[in-house]
Amino acid sequence: MAKLNTTPTTTLFPILNAPRPTGLARLAAQSTHADDGHLIEFRSLPSRSILNKSVSRRKLSLAYSINPFRGCEFGCTYCYARYTHEFLQPAPITTPPVGTHNIPQQPWALAFEHEIYLKENAAWLLEQELRRINPADEIAIGTATDPYQPVERRVGITRSILEVFAKQQGYRIGLITKSSLITRDIDLLQQIAARNTLVLHLTITTTDSALARQLEPRAPRPDLRFAAVRKLRAAGLTAGVLCSPLLPGINDSLPQLEAIATRAAAAGASFLGAHPLFLKSCSRPTWLSFVREHVPHLLDDYNRRFAAADFVDPAYRNRMASTIRRLCRKHHLGERSTDALLTRDAYTPHPPNPSHPPRPSGTLDPSKTPSTSNTPGAPGLASETWDRKKPATRIPTTEPIQTNLFAAS
Repeated sequence: MAKLNTTPTTTLFPILNAPRPTGLARLAAQSTHADDGHLIEFRSLPSRSILNKSVSRRKLSLAYSINPFRGCEFGCTYCYARYTHEFLQPAPITTPPVGTHNIPQQPWALAFEHEIYLKENAAWLLEQELRRINPADEIAIGTATDPYQPVERRVGITRSILEVFAKQQGYRIGLITKSSLITRDIDLLQQIAARNTLVLHLTITTTDSALARQLEPRAPRPDLRFAAVRKLRAAGLTAGVLCSPLLPGINDSLPQLEAIATRAAAAGASFLGAHPLFLKSCSRPTWLSFVREHVPHLLDDYNRRFAAADFVDPAYRNRMASTIRRLCRKHHLGERSTDALLTRDAYTPHPPNPSHPPRPSGTLDPSKTPSTSNTPGAPGLASETWDRKKPATRIPTTEPIQTNLFAAS
C-alpha cells in the first residue's frame, strides 16, 4: 500500500504567517480614514513623537525637525522626501544602487502625494518633548513635508504647534514652506519671535508661473509667495526666500536667478538662499519622467550629473553659490553662509517701503532684533480634529498640461 504524503504543500491560513508590520508601518496600518480631497486620501496617524532627531546625508546642522504631516499635497516633481513613505510599508524596501537610471516608479513613492497622514496629538507631544531638549538646539519645521499644505487650513495641526512655541522662551526655530497660508498665523509668529529666535523661509524656485505649475503642480503661485514674504516682513518678522532646488538647465540661469533676487528684494526679504537638486532614488522616476516629457534635451545631462551620486558635483555647487552671493550683494539681501534652515546668520534689512527699495542695515542676529509685536498672549490651542466629511468623488483631472516651456541651449 502506497504511503500518503502528509507534508502540507500549502499553508491553510496564510494570513496567520504573514509578517507583522512594526514601527511606523504598524502605526500606518492602524491609521483611520479622515477625509478625502481631489485624488487624495487623508488618514489620521497615531503618533508617538513629533520631534525628530535629525540625521542627514546632506550634512544639515539642525538638531531636530518637526513635520506635522507625512506626505505632501503639493506633488513637487523634484521632491526628495518621497522616501519617507518607505517606512510605512509592511515589508522592507530595497533601495536601488546610486546611479541606477531606469528605476520603475514605486507605488509608495507616488502615494507620498496621494495618501497624506495627519499626525494626532501633535501639540501635546511637542509640549512633553520640549522639556527634554536643549533650547539652544536648532528646530526646523517643514523639512520633509510642507507644514502649510492645503489640508492645514482645515485641520490646524501646524497652528497648534506654533501655539506651543508661543508659550516658550529661548528656542531657535526655523520654518520652511511654499504656501502663502503662513500669513494666517502672523499673530502667533510674532509672539514666538518676541521670546525666541524665529526665521521663516518661503521656497520660490522661479518667477515664471507656468514653469512653477509644472514643477510644483499644487503649490501656490510664485507671486502669492512673494506677497507672503512682504506681509511677514511688514509684520516685523525675519523672512527670506529659498530658490531651492536649483535645477540644472531649468531654473539656474543668471536671468532667472536675477529675477528671483529682484522680486525678493522688492518684497523686503531678509535673505536669499539656494541649493542644488538632491536626487534620491525614490525621486528619480518622477523627476526623470518630467525631464523626458518637458526637457528631453537635458536627459543625458541629468543622467551624467547623477550617475555616481545623489548630489551635483562640487564645481556646479560652487559656481551656483558664487552666483547667489553676487546677487545677494547686488540687491542688499542677506547671504546664508550655513544651511538655509538654520536660524543663525539671518540678515534683516529694513521693512519694505512701498516708495523706496529696501536698504541694507548690517548683519543682525535675529534673536537680537527688536520685535514690533504688541499682540496679546497666545490663544488656546487650535483644534487638532478635522471634519469627517462625506468622501469627495475622485474625478481625474481634465486640465491640460502646459506645453514645453524650454528651448534647447
